[in-house]
This record gives sequence, C-alpha cells and structure tokens, in this order.
Amino acid sequence: MGGAAQPIPRHDVTRGDFPDLPSLRAGGKPGLARALARLERAAGTADAARLLDAADAAPKGEVLGLTGPPGVGKSTLTGALVRMFRDRGLTVGVVAVDPSSMRSGGALLGDRARIPSDPEDGGLFIRSFAARDRLGGLSELAFGAVVLMRALFDRVIVETVGVGQSEADVALVGDTILLAVQPASGDALQFIKAGVMELPDVVAVTKADIGPAARRARDELESALTLASREEAGWTSPVALISSQTGEGLDALAGHLSAHSAFMRQDGRLERRRQVQAEARIEAALRSRFGTEGVRAARRSGVLGSNGGPFSREAAAANLLADRLQSAR
Repeated sequence: MGGAAQPIPRHDVTRGDFPDLPSLRAGGKPGLARALARLERAAGTADAARLLDAADAAPKGEVLGLTGPPGVGKSTLTGALVRMFRDRGLTVGVVAVDPSSMRSGGALLGDRARIPSDPEDGGLFIRSFAARDRLGGLSELAFGAVVLMRALFDRVIVETVGVGQSEADVALVGDTILLAVQPASGDALQFIKAGVMELPDVVAVTKADIGPAARRARDELESALTLASREEAGWTSPVALISSQTGEGLDALAGHLSAHSAFMRQDGRLERRRQVQAEARIEAALRSRFGTEGVRAARRSGVLGSNGGPFSREAAAANLLADRLQSAR
C-alpha cells in the first residue's frame, strides 16, 4: 500500500504514574504486576527509565539464567528450583520466556503453566514474556522485568524459550548461567560446535534416572568444558546429574550454584559482570533498532558514556539516533 512514510518514534519523555522503588517493594505482588503492565505500555519513557535505573542500582538478589534445548525439562527444573529456594526461606521471581503467539504476538504461556505455584504465596512471583522477534530469547520488556525483579527478590530465575544455539541473551542478565542438557540427545556435540559451552557456569544433565546414557553425557560435557574459553578465570564449570522428578542430584546442583555465587562475590567479579552485561544490553537494543552503524554513531556522539543509569543512556541514544534519521529524510 502507498502513503507517507511514518516517522521513527522517539522515546516518550513525559512523566507518568510509575511508582518509585520503595513503594514498589511495599506493594507486594499486585504492585509488581501493575508496574510490569505499565512498563509494557510505556516502554522507553523517562519514568520507565528512572524506575529501571533505580532498580539496576539497588540489586537485592541474584539472577539464575536457565537455558537449554526444547524438551530438556527446563520448566520442571525451574519448578524444582523454586521449591528448593522457597524451602530455604528465599523469595523468588520467575521470568518464563515463552514462544510468541502468531496471532497476538503475546506469550503462549506454556512454560508458566508447567511451573507449579501457590497463588497465595507472597514470596513467589511468576511472569511469562513472549520471545517476540529476539532470536536470543529475551525481549526488551523481559530484560527490564529481570532488572526490576532483581531489586525485589532474593532469587530471580530466567527460563528461556529453548531455541537452541541462539540462546545467548541469557548471558546478558544471568549472574549464574545454568545449561540443561538431555542425555542421549546429541546436544553435547552440537553445543561444542556452536561454542555454547563458553556460556554456562554450571551444567545439569537432566533425566539422570535413565542411567548409563546420562553418565556418558556428563563425561562428554566435562570434556567439552575443559576446551571452552571461560570469561572468569579460576572457575571450572561443574556438571551435575539430576532428576527433577525423583529429586536425585538436586542437592549437588544446589551446592554448585551456591559455590558459583560465592565465587562471583569475590574480588568484584559480580559487579564487573553486571556492568559488562548492562553495556552489552544497551548496544543490543540499539543494534536491533538502528543497526551496527547506529551503535557506532551513538558511540561517536559520546551519549553512551554520559552520566546516568543504563536505561536512561539507552533512551538518550535512541532519541538522538531517531532524530538524526528523521532529519535525514
């Protein structure tokens, strides 16, 4: 169809009715649900950026990124981890990334439906997000939700959609990356070829109750991990054999996760990882809208290095690039 070209939208800078972080912390699950709905309606506004920057600057808990191929049992494992954390008295937020509906573009809610939860449990909050057009699995709204929930909960679990080799987005939010692998599936060899073995901090071989095939998968993965280039020197990614159905190996997995958490809290490692993640998320968001040249232009402008939180700097860079493109028309 013909017609005039539509202008590239700027990020809205009007003020709205977003809560501040203290009131959000006091508002419980209903307050968080309302805040996430507002973020969805007003993504990119100044108030949204202020709230997310405040949350980014005041993390309460840690983020566990759970990834792996479809059918590996990520939702079942998420449910087991939720029960384990809640039994220890920890509050838990879950971001379950689902496939997008072809009709509405929203989440199909498959993963959320498979994670058991008690609606009366005030210490557990589960929210599904559609992957939308992000091959890496996490939409911009999901990124913001993780940062917000990290400021509210002791643990945040991010369960990805499971699209295989494109799951790198989870590395932009996870303090610990947990890769789930199913035995006798050939995944270990494919992960080695794709370089996925550079991502996980801990690996879980699911369905350990099937026996020898699970042990072979563990041995293959341990060998693959010795060849992977690791971001954090001094950490060797352990492999746990687990069965979410029987509970086998879950205590050992919990020990590996706790050990990695303690490792990351030494020598400023966790702060460095989060800083690198924030900068990478900004560039990924700008690249998706303006391409690689847009990211270069934003760098040259100096706006990315300006003062302020990551979400405000992203909005400023997006507005600058949108204005330049509009002027060039």
